[in-house]
Amino acid sequence: MGKPRLIILIRHAQSEGNKNRDIHQTVPDHRVKLTLEGWKQAEEAGRKLRSLLRPSDTLHFFTSPYRRTRETTEGILSALTSSTPAPSPFPRHTIKVYEEPRLREQDFGNFQPCSAEMTRMWQERADYGHFFYRIANGESAADAYDRVSGFNESLWRSFGEEDFASVCVLVTHGLMTRVFLMKWYHFSVEYFEDLRNVNHCEFVVMRLQPGSGKYVLQNQLRTWSELREESRQKESGSPTVPVRKKWGGCPDGCDHMGSGRRMRGRQNTVDLFKDDGGMEEVAMALQRKGSRLDIGTEGLMNEVEDDPRGRVFPPLPETENGNAGGDGTALRENGKKGTKDRTVPPSRLELLKAGRDGGISESGAASRDGSSDSEEVEVEKETGELHRIRRKFPRSVALVLNGGLDVEPGMRTGARADALGDQSTDEEDELDRGEKEDRSFEGSVR
Repeated sequence: MGKPRLIILIRHAQSEGNKNRDIHQTVPDHRVKLTLEGWKQAEEAGRKLRSLLRPSDTLHFFTSPYRRTRETTEGILSALTSSTPAPSPFPRHTIKVYEEPRLREQDFGNFQPCSAEMTRMWQERADYGHFFYRIANGESAADAYDRVSGFNESLWRSFGEEDFASVCVLVTHGLMTRVFLMKWYHFSVEYFEDLRNVNHCEFVVMRLQPGSGKYVLQNQLRTWSELREESRQKESGSPTVPVRKKWGGCPDGCDHMGSGRRMRGRQNTVDLFKDDGGMEEVAMALQRKGSRLDIGTEGLMNEVEDDPRGRVFPPLPETENGNAGGDGTALRENGKKGTKDRTVPPSRLELLKAGRDGGISESGAASRDGSSDSEEVEVEKETGELHRIRRKFPRSVALVLNGGLDVEPGMRTGARADALGDQSTDEEDELDRGEKEDRSFEGSVR
């Protein structure tokens, strides 16, 4: 006859063990019988099989020796060979039935322990992977795969017999059905573990393709991953689309072009105040005093009017000769006509601290031992004269007022470095004598 045109795998009908798992504590697994519902399922499976067959078909049954599979086979045969509602084209004596121990259920040990221990074992099995997990005193699905592999080879050899049936029916168990398909179709272990169990008396049909001689699986196998996806879709109402995390650019949306901000390089005077809370507080202090601080190469107020944070302040009025009033202190250039006062509000600037790098961070600040940050200091004006500030300020403020913020340690105001970055000795001799003798100013730099 050759290869059968159909290979049909059928899982046994509902058993008492499916209805009550605790029965395995007192009844051996191979002796568990069908329930009344199971008998009905088996007979319905016989009627379904009868509708699939041709009148000319012959049948071979291979069944697991467990009681529930043998009873399922009996229920199928009773409906298949019944003369109700019409005489059956498949008399019982024409159907061959073989008990095949290699189709038995995975061995779960002898009498099973209590429900709590079984629940723990099932959880451990799920975490470990139920293909390789071996039950205590039992076997793993991999062990069952080995014996099913032997059965498949025997089955394939029997296809060469002249009297082999045109339809082969295997009545087995849920896990053994999946193991059989895994061996036949070369499923991966991962796909096997993703497969859900087949239902009681569900038909898994493999149909022979005449041209290729291969068997094509007619069923759409159910998987756990598809079930989880369906559950997520029901909860969300829409398909779940995996979101790829965006690492570059602006993940939360870009507002750099519309925020009014502008990237600026660090500039002498601006950086001193920016690192200590920004320009806003300094500008507000100046506005409260009605003063203007015009120092550095570009000028502080030019930076305030175009704040890098996007805040724009109105220009502040310039004071004429004299103190601005309040706590403001004027620096007056003597001997020059029409000069403007440089007024510094100390309410904010007294809190600034200078570090070794000329910034305001505490991490770069020099030790205060042996020196006083509030002693009086002298600064040099354009006329070359030394003027003493009447109020005590930190040395960093004095540096700002004198435009000496960028002075490196070991260099004096106005000194130029050579090609290697060291101070030129020739230029050092040309420095103003008054500045060379001013130890407090020198200490503020070093």
